[in-house]
Amino acid sequence: MTVSGALEVIGDLAKNVPELYVGAGTVLDTDTAQRCVDAGAQFLTSTGFVREVVEFSVQRAMLFVSGALTPTEVIQAWQAGSDMIKIFPCGQVGGPSYIHALKVPFPQVPLIAAGGVNQQTALDYMLAGATALGIGGELIPKEALQRKQDHRIRELARRFLTTVKDARRRMAAS
Repeated sequence: MTVSGALEVIGDLAKNVPELYVGAGTVLDTDTAQRCVDAGAQFLTSTGFVREVVEFSVQRAMLFVSGALTPTEVIQAWQAGSDMIKIFPCGQVGGPSYIHALKVPFPQVPLIAAGGVNQQTALDYMLAGATALGIGGELIPKEALQRKQDHRIRELARRFLTTVKDARRRMAAS
């Protein structure tokens, strides 16, 4: 919700690309959550723990990814009903080693590494225990958007997906 016209983008994607699972990010209150759902969002996420938005999502049986940084926030978000916990900004507080440290006391909690994830660090995050990766500017550079370089965005997405699949294969083999 930090991007201008976010609700219009959500609505357009939900209507015109039905095979896409469309979500809304940085949802910080229930009014915004409802507007996102009305626009067609199928899941919600926040940058931090916002209990009322978690409860909103739980009441609607809707996937919700709560943001957290500290162990206390992870516990609160998980106990409130978040489906996954997005550790943000992960790169600035230790990166993959921080994900690994959180997985020790929280092996049952699916953690998403977000903030500072790039092509060079993605594999390390996955091998450290991240269930998924939150990737922003590294996936969709502003220049690629401005020049409408969908081939570039697709290639970056393919590379990240290959990294995730490789990490999951390695973890399954060990």
